[in-house]
Amino acid sequence: MSKAAKFFSISVLALTVSGCAVTSQPIDRSVSEQRAQQDLAIMFKDQEPLSGPLTLHEAMARAVKYNLEARLKVMEEAMAQRQVDLATFDMLPRMALSAGYAGRSNISASSSESIRTGTQSLEPSTSQDRDRGVADLTMVWNVLDFGVSYVSAKQQGDQRLIVQERRRKVVHTIIQDVRSAYWRALAAERLLTQIDSLMDRVKQARDNSQRLSEQRIGDPVQALSYQRALIEATRQLEDQRRALSLAKTELATLINLPLGTDLTLASNSDYPVPRLNVQLSELEREALATRPELREQDYQARISAAETRKAMLRLLPGLEFSAGGHYDSNSFLVNQSWADYGVKITWNLFNVLSAPASINVSKAGEQVAEARRQAMSMAILAQLYVANANFNEAQRQFQTSQQLAGLDNQIVEQLRNRYKAQGIGELELIQGELNALQANLRRDLSYAELRNSYGQLFASAGFDPLPEQLPSSELSSIAQALANQEAKWQAGEL
Repeated sequence: MSKAAKFFSISVLALTVSGCAVTSQPIDRSVSEQRAQQDLAIMFKDQEPLSGPLTLHEAMARAVKYNLEARLKVMEEAMAQRQVDLATFDMLPRMALSAGYAGRSNISASSSESIRTGTQSLEPSTSQDRDRGVADLTMVWNVLDFGVSYVSAKQQGDQRLIVQERRRKVVHTIIQDVRSAYWRALAAERLLTQIDSLMDRVKQARDNSQRLSEQRIGDPVQALSYQRALIEATRQLEDQRRALSLAKTELATLINLPLGTDLTLASNSDYPVPRLNVQLSELEREALATRPELREQDYQARISAAETRKAMLRLLPGLEFSAGGHYDSNSFLVNQSWADYGVKITWNLFNVLSAPASINVSKAGEQVAEARRQAMSMAILAQLYVANANFNEAQRQFQTSQQLAGLDNQIVEQLRNRYKAQGIGELELIQGELNALQANLRRDLSYAELRNSYGQLFASAGFDPLPEQLPSSELSSIAQALANQEAKWQAGEL
């Protein structure tokens, strides 16, 4: 081959390779901005607007209906149902339809040769047209494949039920998160105004003290100590404000409100203490019977048992039925269309050799599922007892915090009277008000922990905060159903 031909061949090969190369272009920023606008519009689409102060059960209802994680679980459940529907089609016979055109460049001809003498016994002849159209419709049904597909469809149905249990778990978690965030946000709403007011007073006192220091009035050391005490008070107030300021943002995220929405909570000056009117032994039984994690393991055990049945089914020979219709335009055929049918037995003998190992693996899977369920049962009982201990401890802490808050509020009233009578200085009054504010904060946060631990007790027992059927999907109906369920729990009606 000449050098020019080699160069031409190499050039063609290089062009071919470069044409097959795959390159990926970076996404343009305008595309990302458009996607961001669409996401913002979809995330908060078709939500009922706030019509007043938000109650606890309304916040829970919004979380159940609009929380993005809950929406995801609903979509996963719908997809699992479609997979079940798809798995049922595997039980149907296989049906194949083909049609097309067949041709060749010359005639398909043949002759015969005698196997004894080696001489040609028939002149070349053909029984097939050079160009012809063909069509086939064939149905094949294997009884063994039907049995295996039936068991697989049952397994897929159990997978859908597992998705339902995971959705239950997500609802339990979201309800608990909303409960905790709501009470902390309510404490923030009660106290942030007081914190801001006290911070303004502390700032005014610091300005006055600095002005007196600049005028060299009074003892400089006493003035600096006074300013230091005021700065320390400011630091404490800033720490408290930072701890409370994010509570409403967390609540808005859980209920899928646009961040920055002016959120007002339904405040209540009372602090009703919930009581547990159920025996712990009843909660134990309910937890072991209804917790989503344990029910998921029950379905996993059923799936493992079905896998064992599939392994045993594969030991059997398969009985296959077939039927089909055919057409061929070949003009040499006497019958250009015909039907055929048949029955045959198929048996993969290697399955007999591998079946014992497959069955042992499946049985081992059943044993692992049972051991996992028992370990999870112990962990769930431990969670229940921890939740009960937390509830009892939260009751004691709230009682103590409430008593301290009452005493500090009485003390600050006495300090205000003395300050008006010029019996004490402003720093002492500010310190007393700061102590009272901190006591009120501890009381409200301990009450939030009390309500949260009470709800956690029933969540640990696996109680669903919503009934199986709702009268409607409106927020008011969901909120009322949540309130009714909680009222039943408080009354001891399980």
